[in-house]
Formats: sequence, C-alpha cells, structure tokens
Amino acid sequence: MNFATPLIPATLIRRYKRFLADCQLPDGREITAHCANPGSMMGLAEPGIRVWLEPNDDPKKKLDYGWRLVDHENGHFTGVDTSVPNRALRASLEAGEIIELADYETLRPEVKYGENSRIDFLLTQSGLPDCYVEVKSVTLMRQPGLAEFPDSVTKRGTKHLGELTKMVQQGHRAVMLYLVQRTDCQRFQLAADIDPAYAAAFDQAQAAGVERLIYSTNISPEEITLGAAIAAA
Repeated sequence: MNFATPLIPATLIRRYKRFLADCQLPDGREITAHCANPGSMMGLAEPGIRVWLEPNDDPKKKLDYGWRLVDHENGHFTGVDTSVPNRALRASLEAGEIIELADYETLRPEVKYGENSRIDFLLTQSGLPDCYVEVKSVTLMRQPGLAEFPDSVTKRGTKHLGELTKMVQQGHRAVMLYLVQRTDCQRFQLAADIDPAYAAAFDQAQAAGVERLIYSTNISPEEITLGAAIAAA
C-alpha cells in the first residue's frame, strides 16, 4: 500500500486527547496532526521523537496532516495509523499473498455479523466454509524483538473474540490476524498483564477453533506492504 501523498518528517511535541498530536515541521512551524490510533501507543508518543506525517488538502478534514509513522532512527519504523492494516491486507488478500487464506476468491469488507459487530473481511468460496477474518494492528514492543497485543485494555477486542467463536460454532471458519506494524520485531505474544480478560478470551476462542495468524510488515515513508509470517513466542 503506497501512501496517497508523500510523507514529510516532523518532530513530535505531544500527543493528547488520543487523536491529536502537535508536531514541529522542519521549517519550524508547529501544526496539529490527526492521530488515527485509539490505543495507549505505549513507547511511541514521547516528546521529541521523529515522526512522519501525511499532508492532505481535503476540505472535509479538520486537520491538514495525519500521523502515519514513528521513525526509530535506526533503520526501523512503526506504523501508528490503525486504518492501514485493513487497507494493506485487502490488497494482499486479493493477490493471494496470505497462503493460509489464498483459496478464497471473494472478499467483502466490513460485513455486519454477530451482535452489532462488523467483521473486517468476509471471505467466501464455493465448496469452502465462509471465513471471518478479524484484523488487529500490533505496535507495542517492551522487550527487544517481541511484539505484543494489546497495548491497553480492549473490551471491543474481547467482544470480537467472542463473535469469532460463535462463527466457528455455526460451522464457519474464523481467523484472528495480528498485523505487526513494526519492522524491529520477529516474535509475538499477547500482553496478558495489560488485559487479562482479552488473553483469557483468546485462549477460549483458540480452544473453540478460532485460528491465529501473525504477519509482519515492510514499512518505509513511501509504503507499507505485507511481510513474512511471525511465530508466537
């Protein structure tokens, strides 16, 4: 997935009210960017870090910039926009790049199911059970090389695991896909200390037949693309 507009570097001044970030541009101007991430962004929002912003000239948007990346200045990046995984994964799913899901030819995003929920992707193919795919963006790293989810309590995520379990019980296929939006992680685990309820719900869902897939990403200020599969720790 290529960014629609070339990104520009900036320095983070502060992130606040969850969805706002004050940043300083290279010319010294201070602007406010939209932060499309409702999580805690633990370790990713310290004042002074280098970030990459996407400008826009859409009159319908209140802010002229969107915060897309954290630049760790060691050759690694983290994608902080939680809308990116679905956009990047759609292209990969349609291209058959996720081998575990490559047998499905029809893809529908944001399909209503369960109790007032929407599945990220519903995959269908004649002769196969329908496949419900829920996607989560992973950005937390507390130990070198280890990606973790979630970075804060997620009641919504716990609900989604329950909905996926019900789909399996009805004879469908259900997949929890964790997309690691960090280029410096090679392993993954659930952050059970941050949200014990989510970890317990995942164990129950997996025991019921919900599958888990974990994929890395390739990130640069030009694009974000699907990387290799990652093993669970």
